[in-house]
Amino acid sequence: MSQTANSNGNKPINGTPIEDAPIGEPAQFRMVLVSFLSAAIGLAAGLIAFALYKLIGLFTNLVFYHRWSAEFVSARAHTLGPWVIIVPVVGGLIVGIMAKYGSPKIKGHGIPEAMEAVLVNRSRIQPRVAILKPISAAIAIGTGGPFGAEGPIIQTGGAVGSLVGQVFHTTASERKVLLACGAAAGMSATFNTPIAGVILAIELLLFEFKSRSFIPLVIASTLATAVHMQLLGAGPMFTVTHMTFGIPQALPFYIVLGLICGLGAVGFSKVLYWMEDQFEKLPVDELWWPAIGALGLGIIGYFVPRVLGVGYDTIGEILNGELALKLLIIVLVAKAAALVISLGSGTSGGLLAPMFMSSAALGGAFAIGVNTIYPGAHLDPGAFALVAMGAVFGAASRATFAFIIFAFEITRDYNSVLPLMLVSVIALGIAILLQPKTSIMTEKLARRGLRIHQDYEADVLQQTSVAETMDREVPIIAADTIVGELAKRIAKHDPAVTAHQGLVVLDKEGKLSGVITRGDVLRALDKMPSGEMTVAEAGSRKLVVTYPDESLHEALAKMLRHNIGRLPVVERKDPRHAIGYLGRPGVLSARLRRLDEEHLREKGWINTFFAQG
Repeated sequence: MSQTANSNGNKPINGTPIEDAPIGEPAQFRMVLVSFLSAAIGLAAGLIAFALYKLIGLFTNLVFYHRWSAEFVSARAHTLGPWVIIVPVVGGLIVGIMAKYGSPKIKGHGIPEAMEAVLVNRSRIQPRVAILKPISAAIAIGTGGPFGAEGPIIQTGGAVGSLVGQVFHTTASERKVLLACGAAAGMSATFNTPIAGVILAIELLLFEFKSRSFIPLVIASTLATAVHMQLLGAGPMFTVTHMTFGIPQALPFYIVLGLICGLGAVGFSKVLYWMEDQFEKLPVDELWWPAIGALGLGIIGYFVPRVLGVGYDTIGEILNGELALKLLIIVLVAKAAALVISLGSGTSGGLLAPMFMSSAALGGAFAIGVNTIYPGAHLDPGAFALVAMGAVFGAASRATFAFIIFAFEITRDYNSVLPLMLVSVIALGIAILLQPKTSIMTEKLARRGLRIHQDYEADVLQQTSVAETMDREVPIIAADTIVGELAKRIAKHDPAVTAHQGLVVLDKEGKLSGVITRGDVLRALDKMPSGEMTVAEAGSRKLVVTYPDESLHEALAKMLRHNIGRLPVVERKDPRHAIGYLGRPGVLSARLRRLDEEHLREKGWINTFFAQG
């Protein structure tokens, strides 16, 4: 029962030290420090996003147009002819070498790797990842990879945040916040969507909504977006014309679209991981996998050049309703196939942009198809493309709220909110129904034995006070009682001394002077077999106490810090007046009450009415 001291100036009360103060620096000071660090991370992430954006442009220009320029261009207008099949293979081979001899963490689209760092590595990411990830992504995308820049930037920003947390004297929780700040800043700096960046970090990395994390996240995201606006312009990533969302007339069609988007999200996730399984069965070293996947990409890209590279221009055309039905279907199928083959091979690149292209094509094709069958529907293909774009990825990743906001920030049209909300939650419901345990983000981690709980809620221990669950019948014993006598009472199963593992020791004045446990009794008998030692001498006088108005969370923290299983409950005005006893059953009873609230059904008015009738 080791003991630290108290809010009473570390002075014992009548010779009995009583602990009631938290350990460590004030939380407010730590939050200010983390906020300053998050500001630096946000600026750095904004610059990294700009640098990667230009690096992708440089590689794209060199490879496809043989010119020295960092302008961000599309690869679809190349004049390489059949040689375009070989170009992605070269990029895939380079990425394979970097993954094998540099770091395997650069493989994939980045977000699951950031989640893994939070879950199993105390939010520590190796410095090499911060360097190799953006370079490998730029090579993969610049040689035609059908990826987005956002995933690598999110992982790189998270790595920068983690490194800052490792350089400074931080806790694992603070380092997690800094990692999430880097990830949120990366997302915000890529798409100029600061609100969605914050929410994405909360939903996929933090799984909490606390001031200590929300404030730094907003600071980092805001500053990263400011950097984007300064370097790349203040407009959104996609310039779209006015959209007609058709509320409420189009609601039935949005419902159908929600069902289709949910099925699409689940189907894409399953096909992607099926493809990964097929690559793992190949009888060749995994160094060659990205090159093999790139060969498949090159073949698809030869026939459908729009699948090469990020494809922001194609997404913009879909959102503006500029593509015909046939071309939308081709883009939908070809981009999805190219992404599955490439990403399944273990290369480096982001998942968001290519899924946005395929899902936008899905929504646009749906609207045009309905208009063809039912001309009176007058559906806007651009509006349905936007809604599908947010719904599919939101359902696949289980970050639906983030991508509702993301799609809204792209258009900045408030009329998009209602259809986005409706279609997204329907798609999410379908995805949860068909794939309840994992998502496209967590399936990879689940295969490694990591179980991710993506739902979060208020801790019942923080909502329940000690007074609600404490035992008001305090198990007491007089300080001058002989240990031998207590041992006999325990042996006879006297309920007054066996109901609890510990007893509160009271002095002659009836004041709290210590606690004695069964372990203390055994140690005292081992030291003095005659049992003549008093319980006051055998027990602990360095007390850890709790108060009736404290939360169970605070009380449990004291138990854990001091490795004890029970706390006397005392009055604040008189810390030596015991009014209750809190043991482990008292803490667990709050959890049991929450389980009852979740699963026990209460009789409703209808049941009562028919019972009386």
